[in-house]
Amino acid sequence: MDIRLNYEEKGRGEPLILLHGNGESKEYFIHQTDFFAQRYRVIALDTRGHGKTPRGDRPFTIRQFAEDLHDFMMEKGIEKAHILGFSDGGNIALIFALKYPEMVNKLIVNGANLDGRGVKASIQLPIVVGYYLTGLFGKHNRKHELLGLMVKDPNIKPEELQKISCETLVIAGTNDMIRTDHTRFIAAEIPGAKLVLMPGDHFIAKKQSAQFNEYVQCFLDGKMESNIIS
Repeated sequence: MDIRLNYEEKGRGEPLILLHGNGESKEYFIHQTDFFAQRYRVIALDTRGHGKTPRGDRPFTIRQFAEDLHDFMMEKGIEKAHILGFSDGGNIALIFALKYPEMVNKLIVNGANLDGRGVKASIQLPIVVGYYLTGLFGKHNRKHELLGLMVKDPNIKPEELQKISCETLVIAGTNDMIRTDHTRFIAAEIPGAKLVLMPGDHFIAKKQSAQFNEYVQCFLDGKMESNIIS
């Protein structure tokens, strides 16, 4: 591994790894870390080139981030963990669950997407334009690379979702930047996945943290019997 991921760890119990979104850091989960640390060994990561984790020399892609997670878990002796990913973190979690199913206990994906078509056009179009404009200043500037994650990644084929074998919760806001029909599709394609659509935008974990945490805890406890559409 060419870098070491910066992280914060709190609590004891089964490992619960938190993966933030594009351009953010582990601080995004300020309202989740202490809450879940009451029952779990919570580990909030800064992904490659985010927060205090260095960029390194390897490709700046969702799949590389998933490899970084694998290397981190191996280094820390974590054989299996619950994984909660938000936005690009959710995309990392999906890729990780597909490649390393034996290392995932329960999976929570919040505001994830399979490709750029899953994002509302009003959001995605400026991202695409920005990606090509920033590319004029060199392919390795930070802004260009961050936008590239939203233009080229995660590029998951719909049929791949049927291979996810762990218990999964798909959760998003009713006014998310991810199209609601896309979120519903992801949940429908993952065998046995639960779906929660709660009032709010893309940032429900931060803005409606109490309700978000309650849904996630209910799922982790195995008490979520059906989909919840608010």
